[in-house]
Amino acid sequence: MIRYIIRRLLISVPILMIGSFLAYVMVAASGNPLAEYRARPNVTEEQIRSLEITLGLDKPIIERYWNWLTDFLSGDWGKSIALGQASVDVFDSVMQALWITFRLVIGAEVLAILLGVSVGLLAAVKQYSIFDYFATSAAFLMFSMPVFCVAVILKTYGIQFNNVLQDMGFDRWLSTVSPATSGFEGSFGEVIFQYTSVYTLPTLTLALISFAAYSRFQRASMLETLHSDYVRTAKAKGLSQRRVILRHAFRNAMIPVTTLFSLNFATVFTGAIVTETVFGWRGMGSLLVSSVRQFDPNMLMGWLMVTATLVIVFNLVADIMYGVLDPRIRLA
Repeated sequence: MIRYIIRRLLISVPILMIGSFLAYVMVAASGNPLAEYRARPNVTEEQIRSLEITLGLDKPIIERYWNWLTDFLSGDWGKSIALGQASVDVFDSVMQALWITFRLVIGAEVLAILLGVSVGLLAAVKQYSIFDYFATSAAFLMFSMPVFCVAVILKTYGIQFNNVLQDMGFDRWLSTVSPATSGFEGSFGEVIFQYTSVYTLPTLTLALISFAAYSRFQRASMLETLHSDYVRTAKAKGLSQRRVILRHAFRNAMIPVTTLFSLNFATVFTGAIVTETVFGWRGMGSLLVSSVRQFDPNMLMGWLMVTATLVIVFNLVADIMYGVLDPRIRLA
C-alpha cells in the first residue's frame, strides 16, 4: 500500500505540471489584466507600459509561465493585480478562503454521508416499503431542486424561525450572514450556540443536496449486493440478517459511494459558489467569482492549483478506501 501511495504521488506531480501549464495558458488567453487600468482616464500609456514590464506581461507566454512556476514552487504565489486590491497576497487570500469553505463543507459532507448511507441502506433492506418510497421521493425532490432554491428556502424559514424566537422572548438563533472570521468566544454553551447559529443553514443546504446522491447510490449498490451469490450463500448457512448485511453486503456496497464521496467532496469544497453567495460566506466560491469578475490571473491560478490538488488527493483517498473495503482489490 505504501508503494502504491508513493507511486500515485509521483504520478500526480507531472499531472499537476501539465494541468498548471494548460490552466496558465487559458487564463492568459482569457483577457488583459490591465484592461480596467486602461479604462481609467487618469492612467497614462507610460504607466500602463511600466505595469506590463513590472508584471512581466511583455514577455513570451513560456517565459512568463516558467517564472510563475518557479515562484509558486518556492512559496511565492504572487500578488493580486485587481484594481483596488493590488499588493494583496494570493497565498494568504486563498488559504483564508480555503479554511472558511473547509469549515462549512466538512460538516455538510459528514452529515450527508451519514444520513445518505443510513437511509440508502434501510431503503434497500426494506425495498418497496413506505420508508423506501418516502426516501426515494425525498431524494428525487432534492435532485430536482437547484442549490440556490434550497438555500433561499432555508434562509427564508430561518429568518421566520428567528422572528418566532424573538416574539417568544428568546435571542435570535440562526445566522443568515457570513461567519465570524476570528473564532467563537465565551463559555462552552455560548460557543456551541454561536457555532450552530452560523453553520446550521449553509451546512443543511449542502448536506441536503449531497444526501440525495449518496442515498440513491447506496440504495442501488446495496440492492445489487444483496442479490449476489455470496450473500445468498451466507443466508443459506443460517447467518442472521444483521450479520449478512453488516459483515458481508455493506462493505462491498460502499465502494460506489466511496467513489462518489471522493469526487463530490472535492467538487463541493471548491465550488460551493451559490451557497456562499446566498449566505454571504467569503470562501473558495466567492473567491473564484471575484477573481473572474475582476480578471485577476494570479488569484485564479492560486485557486486552480488548490482545486487540482484537492481532486488528486481525494481520488487517492478513494483508491486507498477501495482496498480497505474490499480486500479482493489488489493495488499492485
